[in-house]
Amino acid sequence: MRFLSHHRRLSRPELTGFLLTAVVMGSVVVFTHAAGAFLSIEPENGTLSGAATVVSDASASAGKAVQFGAVSSNPLAVKVLANHLVDGSGATMQLRGVDRMGSEYACVHGWGFFDGPTDSTSISAIRSWGANAVRVPLNEDCWLGINGSPTAYSGVNYQNAIKTYVASLNEQNLRVILDLHWSAPGTTLSTGQEPMADRDHAPAFWTSVAGAFKSNPSVLFDLYNEPYPDNNSNTTAAWTCIRDGGTCNGVSFTAAGAQELVNAIRGTGATNVILIGGTQYAGRLDQWLTYKPSDSAGQLAASIHIYFNTVSSPGWSACYLQSCWDTYIAPVANSSPVVIGEFGEFDCANSLINGTGLNPPQQNVMSWADSHGISYLAWAWTVASCTGTPSVINDYGGTPSGYGQIVHDHLLSLPH
Repeated sequence: MRFLSHHRRLSRPELTGFLLTAVVMGSVVVFTHAAGAFLSIEPENGTLSGAATVVSDASASAGKAVQFGAVSSNPLAVKVLANHLVDGSGATMQLRGVDRMGSEYACVHGWGFFDGPTDSTSISAIRSWGANAVRVPLNEDCWLGINGSPTAYSGVNYQNAIKTYVASLNEQNLRVILDLHWSAPGTTLSTGQEPMADRDHAPAFWTSVAGAFKSNPSVLFDLYNEPYPDNNSNTTAAWTCIRDGGTCNGVSFTAAGAQELVNAIRGTGATNVILIGGTQYAGRLDQWLTYKPSDSAGQLAASIHIYFNTVSSPGWSACYLQSCWDTYIAPVANSSPVVIGEFGEFDCANSLINGTGLNPPQQNVMSWADSHGISYLAWAWTVASCTGTPSVINDYGGTPSGYGQIVHDHLLSLPH
């Protein structure tokens, strides 16, 4: 690709709103960008200077691309570049790790901030699996300190506990996804999962969370754990509700849609990556591109959850077969980063995750994700039932459960 723009070196102020014209196969293509945004294009000679930086990009024919905006000084930073995530150096990356459940419920029941240890030794156990990311579920009322949430474990106390844990995870080179997991409208205490985020508190929640972590680009925001409006249907009404909120079928309160929550986050000046799930407990992505909200920072990624039940009855989530992944997830991954925010198997085994226990057999879900550049995190890093939770560990030293063994082995098989 040949640039027909000025050949002199450009400073960051000059690059703001700068117009690039490129000739491709005899046609004129015009690119515009804002400072700090990313645009993936192929450089002619592989060298640039100033605010535009050549970075690794596997989707480019020469394996290189041009990143507009400074490369982050934080090596743990995560940004969206084209249809994938990049780290602080601009290299393409995947998030691979586990969900650390507990911080969504322990606080509201009044017995702690977390369920199980969160010290450096327990974090080292997660890191020893080869993980590079941890998803941390949050409680809306505990974070905001409202609706009778126990004083000792809510408000500033809860916020400080989460901040400390994020910092501890970062110290061991782990990125963090913060997810709005338990919420409730009005004066109802958040003691479970609702079909949608609520307009009463979710915008304030995300304004506060984003304000707390906007200077940390290693933190990603997962807007709402598992939406299931319109009575858990995969309908136009359900997708419209996820994006726009308001009065929605199957939701007994005024819902907060993804667009207003994105706006709340961006209103703080935060440019962190934002994850957005689809219908049926974040189990579908077939209309995600159609109902994707606008984002001034261009830093949105799709979130999906994939669960398997048992060999005799394998279906748990809506899109557990590879045919569904190929038909509905892969096309989204061609346009946007995709994160499997949760996956798991409810039989204390792993033949369904591996694909060998299905008829016909299919590819291991993690291997399939790797082949498409899709990130994934296993639910959950907690000592609990491997059938009811399911849990990937038998103890906080990191001994894998029957289900967790395949996650452990797969993560350690990858280059680090």
